[in-house]
Amino acid sequence: MYRVDINCDMGESFGVYEMGADETILSFVTSANIACGFHAGGPAVMRRTVEMALEKGVAIGAHPGLPDLEGFGRRNMDITPQEAYDMVVYQVGALYGFVKAAGGKMQHVKPHGALYNMAAKSPTLSEAIAEAVYKVDPDLILFGLSGSELVKAGERIGLRTANEVFADRTYQLDGSLTSRREPNALITDTEKAVYQVIRMVKEGKVHTVQQQDIDIQADTVCIHGDGAHAYEFAKQLHTLLGDAGVIAKAIGEV
Repeated sequence: MYRVDINCDMGESFGVYEMGADETILSFVTSANIACGFHAGGPAVMRRTVEMALEKGVAIGAHPGLPDLEGFGRRNMDITPQEAYDMVVYQVGALYGFVKAAGGKMQHVKPHGALYNMAAKSPTLSEAIAEAVYKVDPDLILFGLSGSELVKAGERIGLRTANEVFADRTYQLDGSLTSRREPNALITDTEKAVYQVIRMVKEGKVHTVQQQDIDIQADTVCIHGDGAHAYEFAKQLHTLLGDAGVIAKAIGEV
């Protein structure tokens, strides 16, 4: 029997600006990564998203990012490991409070955007992030790009980790994601994206843009909630995974 967690980035609205179809997508995912106010979100959005996730029975995780609202946290910043540690503790702590106040329990932490990609390649940033998560709560699960430095750092410090793969992103030979600056970074064909997920889960393989297969571990798969057809994709992925004999279950329950 194959199992995989389906996670989605959520709570990324800001003030009067609405982003994503959070309420509807929650019916088709098992884990929610909730923005913590640095790259998107804010106190009211965090509270509402936590409440919606708990109502739907979806596991909750913090989604800390770089302090870059204008760039949505997707622009690299030259930060020190200490700054990374401080940012992660601050943001995880903020969401932790909302989750506890609502009577829930936090499952995981997944860095966002540029912070996630920087940590995937940097041992020092990864160690700082892993230490921040561990010191807030050693029972939290750390999400990181499959096979990345972040996953390795989490394992070294004693955290449970989840190797994350992406449904709608293309891959390079080294296992990294194709940069969003490249025209072939995103997979827009739903069937192709679903096939990629099923193959990663069941075969442990992914086809790269260099037209070669590489090994990959898929503990949790990310779908994006801010796309034009995000709801339809989430629903179709959930259905087709089931048809392929893959059970969607929160990583904390696996």
